[in-house]
Amino acid sequence: MKIYAVNGSPRKKMNTAALLESALEGARAAGQGSVETELIHVYDYDHKGCISCMECKRLGGASYAKCAVKDSLAPVLERLTEADGIIFGSPIYFHGITGKLHSFLERFLFPKAAYDTNYSSLAPKKMPTAFIYTMNVTEQQMVDQGYPDIFRHMESFIERIFTKPQILHACNTYQVKDYSKYKIESFSEPEKAAYREAQFPLDLEKAHAIGASMVK
Repeated sequence: MKIYAVNGSPRKKMNTAALLESALEGARAAGQGSVETELIHVYDYDHKGCISCMECKRLGGASYAKCAVKDSLAPVLERLTEADGIIFGSPIYFHGITGKLHSFLERFLFPKAAYDTNYSSLAPKKMPTAFIYTMNVTEQQMVDQGYPDIFRHMESFIERIFTKPQILHACNTYQVKDYSKYKIESFSEPEKAAYREAQFPLDLEKAHAIGASMVK
């Protein structure tokens, strides 16, 4: 059994990556040696989004139901298609996931959505999925500004093609390790530090449980 995590953040050691690592740890623990895991960093790949070549929709074509673009991302997309579970993660930029992850998901999801009347799934299996979001705003600000409604657009495509993703919102996250080095006056660093100390361990536990549930 192989569970993947896809890190949509340019950072490999901060909030999103830490939560994804915890989720993969949960999967390995639940699998008791029977589960392999891999963390994929989308910023490691020089890729672009869908180019609308439509080769993934060409009947009888060599690339039907899969992306035809041959770049460094192509073998990653092939591996993910055969996964037994995928956990996506992204920090929130301008109310949405990162541009790199959005491009990644265009390439991964669009070929698996048939252009029939029901937009049926062409995925080979209905694997479990999850989406972990990290963001600077508080939970109340997230709700007031309609973030969950924005997120649900992409979640609905994941659900249509695979399964409804489990969701984790990690709010009011720490942006940098030393706020004194940056011009950041719109937040209280002491308040953020106190919140992180109390809440982030709980978010790590939730991520761990998500990974474990994919195996169970």
